[in-house]
Amino acid sequence: MHDGRIRLPRRARISIGLIGATAAGLSFSALGFAASPPAPAPTFGETTEVVVVEVPVQVIKDGEPVRGLTADNFEVYDGRKKQKVTGFEALDLYGAAAAQQQPALTAVPAAARRHFLMIFDLSFSEPSSIVKARDAAKTLVKGLHPTDMVSVSTYSAQKGPTLVLGFTSDRRQIAAAIDTLGLPQLVDRSPDPLRLVLTSLEDAAARPIMQGNSTFQTDKKAADQDAMLDNIKPLALASDRADMSAKRAAVAAYTRSMADLAKMMGSVDGRKMVIYLSEGFDSSLIAGSSDLKEQNDMAQSAQDGEIWNVDSEKRFGDVNTANKVEKMLEEFRRADCTIEAVDIGGLHAGGEQGFQRKGGADSLLMMAHGTGGELYENTNDLAAEMGQMLRRTGVTYVLTYQPEDIKRDGEFHKLRVELKNTPRGARLVHRPGYYAPLPYAKQRPLEKLLQTASDVMSGEDSGSIATAVLAAPFQTPGEKAYVPVVIEIDGKSLAANTTGTTLPAEIYVYALDSAGTVHDFLSQTLALDLTKTGQALKQSGLKFWGHLDLPPGEYSLRVMVRNGVSGASSLRAVPVTVPAFAKGQPALLPAFFPEAPGRWLLVKETQRGDSKQPAYPFLLKQEAYIPAGRPLLSEGKETRMALVGYNLGSGELKAESRILSKDGKEMAPAEVKLLEREAGSPDRLLATFRPPKLAPGEYLLRVTVTNGSGLSQSSTAPFLLGAPLRG
Repeated sequence: MHDGRIRLPRRARISIGLIGATAAGLSFSALGFAASPPAPAPTFGETTEVVVVEVPVQVIKDGEPVRGLTADNFEVYDGRKKQKVTGFEALDLYGAAAAQQQPALTAVPAAARRHFLMIFDLSFSEPSSIVKARDAAKTLVKGLHPTDMVSVSTYSAQKGPTLVLGFTSDRRQIAAAIDTLGLPQLVDRSPDPLRLVLTSLEDAAARPIMQGNSTFQTDKKAADQDAMLDNIKPLALASDRADMSAKRAAVAAYTRSMADLAKMMGSVDGRKMVIYLSEGFDSSLIAGSSDLKEQNDMAQSAQDGEIWNVDSEKRFGDVNTANKVEKMLEEFRRADCTIEAVDIGGLHAGGEQGFQRKGGADSLLMMAHGTGGELYENTNDLAAEMGQMLRRTGVTYVLTYQPEDIKRDGEFHKLRVELKNTPRGARLVHRPGYYAPLPYAKQRPLEKLLQTASDVMSGEDSGSIATAVLAAPFQTPGEKAYVPVVIEIDGKSLAANTTGTTLPAEIYVYALDSAGTVHDFLSQTLALDLTKTGQALKQSGLKFWGHLDLPPGEYSLRVMVRNGVSGASSLRAVPVTVPAFAKGQPALLPAFFPEAPGRWLLVKETQRGDSKQPAYPFLLKQEAYIPAGRPLLSEGKETRMALVGYNLGSGELKAESRILSKDGKEMAPAEVKLLEREAGSPDRLLATFRPPKLAPGEYLLRVTVTNGSGLSQSSTAPFLLGAPLRG
């Protein structure tokens, strides 16, 4: 029995280990050597749901974060019930240890990361201010930590909040989103359904963006700025020229749509800062007239009993509008979103001044202070102005606990965290609560998008669908390698809880480098007709074949499979190293185990544009084979396997091997024999592997090949060890 996890406030998810998948396959022509005998049908472990709530916490004293705390310094209450803290992690972005060694992106839990949502207000702002606000936004991104996630969106009265770019660490895509604000005339829209890639990867790679003490650079011409202004002008809502009734209607629509956005932000892990770039709406709608003489005259009229000379809305504001604004701010507070308001009216150049919005700064101040944020005025250097806020939020403690009886009803659960044995005067900042997950069918499209993108970027293995992934680079003409991505999906867990006759299986694959930059991706939805394939799908499973084109480097492949009806999913983070083939760099790919035919439903990716597909890479003696994603082997049973290498050198090759645990610890020697070599580019080696006596489970096979000159290359491949085959 294996425990799954549902981490909240993220949408419900259940982690499951693939503990018994067979290396089943489809028919190709006969191989040049005998494949392994047909393996038994795939078997997978059962799961139980374990609800996990993650609470990011920051402790501040005298404006600086308090470091060095442990789980014993905190008490967590879900409602009135005290909870046992079962997990504890700390992330320090600016401490002494962090300065010496920055944490790898894949090692940072999603709940510990800071998430910055930039909202460009296209309606309550002058168009020229929006254009200049882009530069201020870029300076802020320049000052963020590499682990910080950034999303870009716009607001307009015509469209409401529009997500331009989902939360990502890819600074090039962020720069493209800020430069274009998603306007179709200025951006090359890629077909990325998760909106993690906005512009083409070739254009992004050519964008000369820098970080640290450097500045963003852009080759945008004046014509692009003119195009930006032309596109924004129709969206500007000249609210100061409208009558009070039109103003109230505009603010009411604004508060409704922004409250909905705030509620959906509750599904995103970690602390969230909303960088709201706007000139603000007329605050007299809420607080009354800011004209001191007008207020004094109305006060005198009221004192003299001349009530007919007193306009209650001008004197006190509109109570109904004030309530709507407060309801919106409450949703932001519940979603753990702090609004950092930036008054972009001060960014005008002298000759560009438009009409001045009445009380705009006051409404921005109200929004910021209502959520615990600050108002920033007359500044283009947001990174410097927000420096204190960035330092203050630089240390995050993530507390984890397991509540009981969480219903999937979307209800809000209040949280309280208390400090123990901490410096006097320290104050604690944490989310006020979390929303219980809703059934997938009841979630809104934007909520599903945010949740899925957040899962992909987190890189944490999870999910109730059992999957195995194989990815390996092969040399092709040019700098980039052809990287086949083979995904094996257990049919029973994929089809579980599916209603209707069609199962939309969604597949997402993203390749991220250590800085979080996306270098390639693929996405595809497979409409599986259960009336034709349902029985075969449940008895075996689905095998998907896709590919990525990647330059030399180290990557983390984020592979997500999702049932589009039930919302059940699987996420796997797979490391891939692409050698510098063009420079003659030697390499040994992971061992490939040809699988027995006839078990999987095989589906190939849709061809991208007019790109020419390279030759099929899995060959031995000029015959094709299908490699198993995670083969099921038996103790003492010799199994054929294929090794592929580049620039291995001439002369006789020798092989040594070891069995490692799945976390990389050496377990035992392994018996690997090299039988035959097809020299060339690449070298293709026929070999055998005999697993030693070990407990059934998941292991790694590390193979080292040494040439006649003593130069060695190594690689590792996962496999599953099952019970011995007899007879």
